[in-house]
Amino acid sequence: MPEPIHILGGGLAGSEAAWQAARRGARVTLYEMRPERPTPAHQTGGLAELVCSNSLKSEQEFTAPWLLKEELRRLDSLLLRAAEAARVPGGHALTVDREKFSAEVTAAIASEPAIEVRRAEVTAVSRDAITVVATGPLTSEALTQDIASLTGSDRLYFYDSISPIVEADSVDMSVAFWASRYGKSTGGTDDYLNCPFSREQYERFVDALLEAQRATAHIAEDRTPYFEACLPIEELARRGRDTLRFGPMKPVGLVDPRTGRRPWAAVQLRQENLRAQSFNLVGFQNHLKFGDQARVLRMIPGLERAEFLRFGQMHRNTYINAPALLGPTLQLRARPEVLFAGQISGVEGYVEAIATGLMAGAHAAALAAGEPPRALPRETALGSLCHYISRADAANYQPANITFDLLPALDEDAWERMRHDKQARRAEVCRRALEALENHRTEAARV
Repeated sequence: MPEPIHILGGGLAGSEAAWQAARRGARVTLYEMRPERPTPAHQTGGLAELVCSNSLKSEQEFTAPWLLKEELRRLDSLLLRAAEAARVPGGHALTVDREKFSAEVTAAIASEPAIEVRRAEVTAVSRDAITVVATGPLTSEALTQDIASLTGSDRLYFYDSISPIVEADSVDMSVAFWASRYGKSTGGTDDYLNCPFSREQYERFVDALLEAQRATAHIAEDRTPYFEACLPIEELARRGRDTLRFGPMKPVGLVDPRTGRRPWAAVQLRQENLRAQSFNLVGFQNHLKFGDQARVLRMIPGLERAEFLRFGQMHRNTYINAPALLGPTLQLRARPEVLFAGQISGVEGYVEAIATGLMAGAHAAALAAGEPPRALPRETALGSLCHYISRADAANYQPANITFDLLPALDEDAWERMRHDKQARRAEVCRRALEALENHRTEAARV
């Protein structure tokens, strides 16, 4: 009898992976070290315990979180079914009773005869079995060291330093201008969109930044200080009023076309290669409450009406540099029998962890059956999330949650027809995604 699939971690990704692999005919051993060895964040030994929030994001139709959950429902996600069973009132969000949610998942896994749950710490990835690594942001020290030896220690990160992302069409282009410092560009094009400050604007911005409230840590933080290379902007501001404008906001080599002079300071926005219609605020990682971030960052000239796809974050996290290591089926390129899922693969958010767990479980089952894993179409939210994980810029990789800018843009004709109707554009992206998913499932059934 073949060796069962090993799934490391009984969180959201690991539980979903185990269920999907078992439902496809594979034998599974699911390893979870709790409660024998607790973590700083978890309170119980239950599978799929939620630790930061009890919300699985928006259920409002034609939003990106809605689309991802709709795809998961159509692929029979165990955790989405558990969420429905544990649902409590939460407005437009899918909000659950944490204890009931975990109990539903734990009971389902326990009742599946193809899954064996072992309550033990795993200190090394098996060199013989198909393995899904889904140990989350608080992977144990021993296993972390083994993953580092497997992937290369320079490809393993321990802190999220995530800069905010804004929608491109919410930037005031009468204020922002394209330019690279000193005219240095790539391929003859200016790489950055610049938001220029006068001295007065800069002083007000620093005052607001210093007054903003720090976010509460979702995961207990150790005493390790911030890396100097990724200090939060509010920490830089505390070191002196001019620190920011000699750091991430330095204006040297820039000329504001409206004045013909160098601005007092400038924030640079960069369009990421796999994110359509959005910009990253370069070097603007921070640890502020989201409401304060929105208020302060909208003081940046040109971002007064900014719509944020993601806010900045900084916290303890263990994740791999997935684009340098994984393929679109979440397999380790150097060792295809090893797959990664959940936060350790570089996704942010509960639903995203479930999504990568579902895909990793399905792909692991295909491997166990001697079949080639098949990535989902790029047009789907699931396919785009896995595409980002495996194809983003490895030199500047940051974990991602699901947003429309990860999905392919509409073709030019469709965009022009709906140029002034954002909701119609989003509805069309969702329609295209669900159609692609159904076509993929039909084709897979024929094969």
